[in-house]
Amino acid sequence: MSGLYIAMIGAAMAAFMAGIGSAIGIGYTGRAASGVLSEAPDMFGRLFLLVALPGTQGFYGFIIALFIILKVGLLGTPKMITVAQGLELLAAALPIAFSGLLSAIHQGKVCASGIDLTAKRPDQAMKPVIYGAMVETYAVLGFLTSFFLMINIKV
Repeated sequence: MSGLYIAMIGAAMAAFMAGIGSAIGIGYTGRAASGVLSEAPDMFGRLFLLVALPGTQGFYGFIIALFIILKVGLLGTPKMITVAQGLELLAAALPIAFSGLLSAIHQGKVCASGIDLTAKRPDQAMKPVIYGAMVETYAVLGFLTSFFLMINIKV
């Protein structure tokens, strides 16, 4: 059963690290947007996407965690997996765990700057979204790497 515990650590790392990054990133954007909204409450719609964007990494980590949980049978009868299989699943979780953590934090900083730009120039509201999406690319790459590593592990 020790292989199962190692796989569970991988699932937990994917969900927690990406989730922590998203929480920090949304913290940056939420603070920036709240300051703008105190002066211009009508800008909520323009700022919403910039605030929400850093939250996607948490979802990517959760999806990988769920796939690992399903693969090892934790929602039913847990499978007996070897330590090597557990380590493979842990390794598969690491790309989204780390890319999710770091990209969400930096995406939050980019989007918070975009909120400042939008406050000063509301007609430019979509341009900062593109910069935020550029940071998102690396979270998507981490997610895809974790996904492709995980689906090839035989359990």
